[in-house]
Amino acid sequence: MHNNYFFLRKFTPLIESSFNGSVVSECFSQSKDELVVRFETTGEPLFIRAVLAPSFSCLSFPDIFHRARRNSISLFEEIIGTRVTGIHQFNNERSFAIELTDSHSLLFKMHGNRSNCILFKGDVVTGLFNQRIESDFSLHLSTLDRQIDWSLEAFLKNRHRLEAHYFTFGKLIWKYLKDHSFDEQTPEEQWSAIQNVLKLLDAPRYYIIEHEKITLSLLPFPTILKEFTAPLEALNHFYAAYSQEQALLAEKNSTLSRLKNNLRDSENYFNKSTQRLQSLQGSNNYKIWADLIMANLHAIGEKTNKVTLQNFYDENRPIDIPLKEALSPQKNAEVYYSKAKKQQMEVAMLQQGLSKKEREIEVLRKQLQDLQTISDLKTLRAFTSTSGLMEKAQTEERLPFHEFEFNGFRILVGKNAKSNDILTLRYAFKDDLWLHAKDVAGSHVLIKHQAGKKIGKDVIERAAQLAAYYSKRKNETLCPVTVTPRKFVRKRKGDPAGMVVVEKEDTILVEPKAWPPNQVPR
Repeated sequence: MHNNYFFLRKFTPLIESSFNGSVVSECFSQSKDELVVRFETTGEPLFIRAVLAPSFSCLSFPDIFHRARRNSISLFEEIIGTRVTGIHQFNNERSFAIELTDSHSLLFKMHGNRSNCILFKGDVVTGLFNQRIESDFSLHLSTLDRQIDWSLEAFLKNRHRLEAHYFTFGKLIWKYLKDHSFDEQTPEEQWSAIQNVLKLLDAPRYYIIEHEKITLSLLPFPTILKEFTAPLEALNHFYAAYSQEQALLAEKNSTLSRLKNNLRDSENYFNKSTQRLQSLQGSNNYKIWADLIMANLHAIGEKTNKVTLQNFYDENRPIDIPLKEALSPQKNAEVYYSKAKKQQMEVAMLQQGLSKKEREIEVLRKQLQDLQTISDLKTLRAFTSTSGLMEKAQTEERLPFHEFEFNGFRILVGKNAKSNDILTLRYAFKDDLWLHAKDVAGSHVLIKHQAGKKIGKDVIERAAQLAAYYSKRKNETLCPVTVTPRKFVRKRKGDPAGMVVVEKEDTILVEPKAWPPNQVPR
């Protein structure tokens, strides 16, 4: 009800006594939906702050307001220096006008999602704060007063359309009446109920209540949070409480979204890794094939692509084993032993990763439960800080890559295809190490060379994990990563952004890993 006629008509006489004779010294906006007007008096200046967003509109009267030095724009400059001569509250209308010298008037139209501040010269509109509401250009101050017939005869005549007839009541007043069984009452009881409500509205107290969200009411509801006798004090407290509630809701929803995303990603990783582990544990073919080849070297001819042997692990049933023709039987066995070893390593890493991920999932589910109970900003911000869920500050991006540091070495990671080119072609030197996830799209990664200092295997492995994470193999258990000095990387004329040719390379197998959440890349 902070924009309701019955509330406006109570506070406009109060601000008239304070603002009369003051001079407009500033009228500006420093955010999209907020207008601030400063008035000079013989004492301290007065301020009106009007929030005129489609989702929320409200006035407040702060004791002090500091204009920002940047991102601030002056508005309605023709009224600067004019003096307040009066404030006119329009009858049965959610609007009032500050009347100024030189025939100017500043209309505050508090119409929900179509709220606006409109400048008039005489009876003609000369400026709008919200330019999108083009219909406001056709308004005339002389036609804004509206009439309601409050007689018993009008009540009886309009009994089946009372909400339309008493249009200035608004949703909250009708909610109050219906909560007191208005719809079940006789006509006489309904008439009496309306008269009682009008008496309460004529000499109201002011309540901040919880009604779906923080609300200012002139009528008592069961969920009263605070009670006032002065309308301006109530309005300023309501604006502060509503703003705080919205800030809490926005931050809480943002944190909830990040938590749910983290939990979803962790559960997806856990499920995929579990399936992969089950697949690996159910397959021991490489080790069996290698053993069978080694046991039957004398029976396997050269340059054959397949051999059928008796499997002594399975009651001597025949088994077909594929071979590489270019390799000897012994070399084929070595290849299969190597694959079996990698398979065992992957099983061990999967088991370790699953154990860790299971603990992460438990923590995330507990954090989701804890988040639901938080009801104030201070506790929420402490929670997001200690749980590693704090949003990274939005800073101006000066470089086209993320920058990390590990064991004294700088690691640079491209942000997209274009920045990959810039990173590799402009910021890299021939002795820097260049890394990229093998055979898939991903970020170029550089380990910056330091004279007289060898790049350790742990640094290369950490950079490779980042290359894997910032690639299309991000969600795989293990990822092959190309590692080579920058001097062996070149770009051909006409190749698309991010595409390069590697002339000499080594490959290492790593688990994709992001940077730890408590260490933010520069």
